[in-house]
Amino acid sequence: MAAAARARVAYLLRQLQRAACQCPTHSHTYSQAPGLSPSGKTTDYAFEMAVSNIRYGAAVTKEVGMDLKNMGAKNVCLMTDKNLSKLPPVQVAMDSLVKNGIPFTVYDNVRVEPTDSSFMEAIEFAQKGAFDAYVAVGGGSTMDTCKAANLYASSPHSDFLDYVSAPIGKGKPVSVPLKPLIAVPTTSGTGSETTGVAIFDYEHLKVKIGITSRAIKPTLGLIDPLHTLHMPARVVANSGFDVLCHALESYTTLPYHLRSPCPSNPITRPAYQGSNPISDIWAIHALRIVAKYLKRAVRNPDDLEARSHMHLASAFAGIGFGNAGVHLCHGMSYPISGLVKMYKAKDYNVDHPLPHGLSVVLTSPAVFTFTAQMFPERHLEMAEILGADTRTARIQDAGLVLADTLRKFLFDLDVDDGLAAVGYSKADIPALVKGTLPQERVTKLAPCPQSEEDLAALFEASMKLY
Repeated sequence: MAAAARARVAYLLRQLQRAACQCPTHSHTYSQAPGLSPSGKTTDYAFEMAVSNIRYGAAVTKEVGMDLKNMGAKNVCLMTDKNLSKLPPVQVAMDSLVKNGIPFTVYDNVRVEPTDSSFMEAIEFAQKGAFDAYVAVGGGSTMDTCKAANLYASSPHSDFLDYVSAPIGKGKPVSVPLKPLIAVPTTSGTGSETTGVAIFDYEHLKVKIGITSRAIKPTLGLIDPLHTLHMPARVVANSGFDVLCHALESYTTLPYHLRSPCPSNPITRPAYQGSNPISDIWAIHALRIVAKYLKRAVRNPDDLEARSHMHLASAFAGIGFGNAGVHLCHGMSYPISGLVKMYKAKDYNVDHPLPHGLSVVLTSPAVFTFTAQMFPERHLEMAEILGADTRTARIQDAGLVLADTLRKFLFDLDVDDGLAAVGYSKADIPALVKGTLPQERVTKLAPCPQSEEDLAALFEASMKLY
């Protein structure tokens, strides 16, 4: 397994080394067009931390009705999906609303892995309902759908693409006030309860894209570890892979002071700003939790300690990447999940998606082999946290060491053997590359720029993992 993997990595490196290094440390070609700023700099000089209020504790969902009562809410929309609507997390939330005399309407038509169409259905429901507060009970799909519904109900005259990230949308800053939104996550992956990000499939182009603004982040996230006990093993694993990649990617994004253009007004400073000293702390802490607890959480559904820690790790990583950003694993995952043809995910009671966490993690060994040309010390640090013995590792081998460590981690958790195992072949690489190109909001945060040839080599190196 190791020999074949190293051969593929060697091929990838040969492909990537054909071009001269154009990373920010060695070149000025990476910067975008200069922007005017108060400092006169063309790259940014500041970063901003934005995060939802967070409350953690077993059974804390029971407080949601009191929170809404304290806010003076009179007409609440509770969003969830049809599967969760029958499960305890939603019932507990509804019982709390009833107990505290909060009038509410349930919208349970959230689509797992939402699309622009499913977003617009929820938006129409929210606009007609004239709600004064929202509760989202579910995973990232539910929380993201609820964020979008709140945004466009609060800005009813906006076109859908106004707030969608460029280059597909206009990427306008959000300047309208939104209604309170309380998020109750039931999975341990997206960290959406902490972030101003809402992701969806744009059906026309078959790619994922997002709305990214601090303005749409939830008012409050209620992190209740009891909700994690209902999750099947593969849901725990795939959600955990999202946490893993959020931590790995945010810790290796382009540093905020190298990101350009510098905003001329703070309202245009992006939510994804690049690595920074505060996000770094959350990313590394989340990674340590994943290393210690993810395997336990997958293998034992009754291990409340492990599942509780993973629930917190999801929020910790969310705080990190929600302000630093992610890069290639996520950017490449969007066409992977959008173009998949025939794949049935175990433990998922839906017929369409390739689980997001799986689509993200399958490229991680190749991606971090590539990005280790920048900040190799960070790559070795992450490998050590995940269990590698790095005492004799050479700095120039940082990418290989982290890639091998990730392969072992994924193999131990029964991850499919690369993109080929979920239905892709080399013939699909041009389409996968084409689907990655619009993901500028994240790919431009990679520490090294990447050409279409680089992306093709990364996809090819990810066809098999072991």
